[in-house]
Amino acid sequence: MTELPIVLGLDVGTQSLRAALVDLDGKTIAYGVEPIETVYPRPAWAEQRPVDWWAAAKSATRKALAAGDVSPDRVVAIGLDATACTVVACDADGEPIRPSLLWMDQRSHREADEISATNDPGLRYYSGRVSPEWMLPKALWLKRNEPGVYARADRVVECTDWMMHRLTGEWRLSLNHLAVKWNYARPDGGWPLAMMKAVGLDDLVSKWPAEILPLGRQAGKLSAKAAADLGLNAGTPVAQGGIDAYLGMLGLGATGDGDVAVIVGSSTCHLAQTREGVFGSGAAGCYPDATVEGLYTIEAGQTATGSILDWYRRHFAGREQAEAEARGVNVYSVLDEQAAAVPPGSDGLVVREDWQGNRSPYKNPQARGAIVGLSLAHGPGHVFRALYEATAMGTRAILDDCSRHGLGVERIFIGGGGAKSPLWLKIHADVLQKPIHLTREGESCALGSAMCAAVAAGIYKDFDEAAAAMVAVERVVEPDPGNAAAYDELFARYADLYRRLNEPA
Repeated sequence: MTELPIVLGLDVGTQSLRAALVDLDGKTIAYGVEPIETVYPRPAWAEQRPVDWWAAAKSATRKALAAGDVSPDRVVAIGLDATACTVVACDADGEPIRPSLLWMDQRSHREADEISATNDPGLRYYSGRVSPEWMLPKALWLKRNEPGVYARADRVVECTDWMMHRLTGEWRLSLNHLAVKWNYARPDGGWPLAMMKAVGLDDLVSKWPAEILPLGRQAGKLSAKAAADLGLNAGTPVAQGGIDAYLGMLGLGATGDGDVAVIVGSSTCHLAQTREGVFGSGAAGCYPDATVEGLYTIEAGQTATGSILDWYRRHFAGREQAEAEARGVNVYSVLDEQAAAVPPGSDGLVVREDWQGNRSPYKNPQARGAIVGLSLAHGPGHVFRALYEATAMGTRAILDDCSRHGLGVERIFIGGGGAKSPLWLKIHADVLQKPIHLTREGESCALGSAMCAAVAAGIYKDFDEAAAAMVAVERVVEPDPGNAAAYDELFARYADLYRRLNEPA
């Protein structure tokens, strides 16, 4: 009997890299996971080493092949997604000159303000403001603060571009990244040259590869060196990669009018497809051709959600970690049990989840988190539940804002690591008072990458056909109407707390 073909999805996240071997029905055969270290040199700074991504890819891919007892001959294509915008300065051969500026790095907030102040017409796609997380502010920061690094860099690209070069030996850019994080707009002719000239980035285009490919287009073949590293066959087709959350939207099948994909990981990204642009909201932007050519993708997000939970675990959950090890369970299972015993509203605690600034709807990189209302009656379960509730409140604030500007919200899909917590999902449903749709495969980003691989290999003609074959809604989490009033009250206090913390006295 001939063994059926499978595809490989590589998902480069903030905390780990996941390699997923997926069959053509969208079912995962095996996973391999390797952690990735993040360094925080200063407040609001965050860096990673690109060589760690490749080392993780080698290990995770070989783990997946071994776990699934899969022959490399069965792997017919490779897809890739990665964080965005994680900026790499490197030479022409891809050798990094310095650690990458991770997507959550906020050091270039002054440069972002300066670019936004140009009032370039192209800023309409970005709600009038550029985020310090994006390419142009980070490149401008490098040019001004590390001019030697900038001058030596033949390439100033992203994690996806660097990883694609490692896979294929070729330099190409992802239209997905460009439309979302690089201020590239096809309707306006492409690169924002006037905006770049206004801030002294005339030379940056020369550091970018010339060829631009949309998601799912075949970008090349796996090189012999990369094949030897990964344990795969040279010549395997490689699909053009993109932003993890956008691939997660494909992996959730949230591509219909009124569908919203909420990708919950270290951060949370909110994505919706629309044929007409939705402008003027506090969303990060409304991007043409970002996912499917001819459509707009609306994106908003929270800079820190799962990373806040990880922060709490690392600094305050030593007792819970010991209990989890004694019971043989994950520490988050213990934390969730404590939080589930606390009523909605956490007995008066209000949290702002702006640990790394506010991406949407306020676009305030200097906002900071807060826990308000503590008393001696509160315990660890109260605090952990309040963190969950704050992240869900942030999603509610974003969707309310977008709805006021014309986005209809019909169905909500949640994917990413956050979808593994039943309590977190239930809190989202109750806070939003809308059903939450969950797909069969929890690792939606890796599945989206696998779908890109299947399209690039010609197995499916487009993402709609791939989604019909590979995505299945497994269950729906219904909201509890009895919790609506408590969360309406909490939401009002949550919104008021932002004003109190950030508006001038």
